[in-house]
Amino acid sequence: MSDASKDLRLYNTLTRAKEDFVPIDPRNVRMYVCGPTVYDFAHIGNARPVIVFDVVFRLLRQLYGEKHVTYVRNITDVDDKINDRALRDFGAEIASGKLSLNEAIRRVTEKTADQFHRDVAMLGCLEPTVEPCATEFVEPRPDGKADMISLIQRLIERGHAYVAAGEVLFDTASMPDYGQLSKRNLDEQQAGARVAVDVHKKNPQDFVLWKLSSPEEPGWDSPWGRGRPGWHIECSAMSAAYLGEVFDIHGGGLDLIFPHHENEIAQSRCAHGTETMAKVWMHNGFLQVEGQKMSKSLGNFYSINELLETETFGGRKWPGEVLRLAMLMTHYREPIDFSVRKLEEAENTLRKWKRAADLAPAAAQQLPVAVVDALSDDLATYAAFQVLTQLAGEAAEGNDAAASLKASLSFLGFDVGTAKVDEGEIAKAIARRLELIAAKNWAEADRIRDELLAQGVQLKDGKDPITGERITTWEVKR
Repeated sequence: MSDASKDLRLYNTLTRAKEDFVPIDPRNVRMYVCGPTVYDFAHIGNARPVIVFDVVFRLLRQLYGEKHVTYVRNITDVDDKINDRALRDFGAEIASGKLSLNEAIRRVTEKTADQFHRDVAMLGCLEPTVEPCATEFVEPRPDGKADMISLIQRLIERGHAYVAAGEVLFDTASMPDYGQLSKRNLDEQQAGARVAVDVHKKNPQDFVLWKLSSPEEPGWDSPWGRGRPGWHIECSAMSAAYLGEVFDIHGGGLDLIFPHHENEIAQSRCAHGTETMAKVWMHNGFLQVEGQKMSKSLGNFYSINELLETETFGGRKWPGEVLRLAMLMTHYREPIDFSVRKLEEAENTLRKWKRAADLAPAAAQQLPVAVVDALSDDLATYAAFQVLTQLAGEAAEGNDAAASLKASLSFLGFDVGTAKVDEGEIAKAIARRLELIAAKNWAEADRIRDELLAQGVQLKDGKDPITGERITTWEVKR
């Protein structure tokens, strides 16, 4: 365990203050982060919490030791959006009897989850310690781990939930300090409610724990009839299953504070009789695209995969580590404007760092204390990157700067190994570039050159000594 661990400070949304982080058990530091709902490919807004909390995970492992940190990130594979997507994509097969709805749902969730895993791996993210799927925690389990049906039963028994019109609802009035995380007063919410309240609800803010399923919909047998869980209860079950009734850190995007995280707290505290669910609540800020809210209607809605594999954003593909750095260049709690200009800035910065790191000898170097200290101040990535830039400037002097820079880049999730190249693809790119030069399309020719350089391939133009024709050679270089 690092001596720096006592200096870790994190902003806690629950208290609206930056606090010293003191783990419940330094031998088992526990963090839960809300993962994707796998009905569609993850968009770039989804990428931000994955990257942010990957850095938190790496930092905690550095401070407390790899074996002493447990990171749980769930997969939501039961949701009405998934049902709708299955009907949209496989409606004909379902109607003809070739597929059941459950089989179609499985196809949607497996394909989407697999793509999510490929995407986040390209972003340089470590796998979480555990990645449970919601469907595995609906019913009581043979291993005795927490499950949704048992939690709901306990809430009913303790007077915090009730059955009405085929649903089980959480009774928000049964929890005097409901709204603590979002700072929303329950009385004010009720008085100011503009939407019509379902007649079977006791209070406008009461939320669904369990709802009945039609014969065509996915469902599980329960004491309240065949049905499926509401959105919020799954995280209460999965976090308790792997981290216990109270754990250290709960993370996610700012948009989850209300209602999702607020309702998680209500469920967990009332089911377990605890004062809190997690000690520290961390939330990353919103993401815009080129100064506008990301929206399909505005045509600026991009999946992670689109940025990695297509030329729809900025007319080119972007390396995953460039997306990673662009996300981390803005402090995690601040809003971020995701733009081509920001990606180009990140790419140029990363190229300079890697060139300097390549000067390092093969021997490993210890991670600089200054980098750990910067990140220990509520994940101050900008301050950490200033240290990296300073090390890059000192790398040519023959001291330990290049090795320290290399260690820092590796720690932060950037690839510092030998660049991997596809010679056939490079040859095609060079041929295409020569065609563009012949056509005097200098902008596109330069774009291909810059894209190859970002991959660690430097082009060298010259003339054939016999024919005098332009020729282009290449070498692997940062």
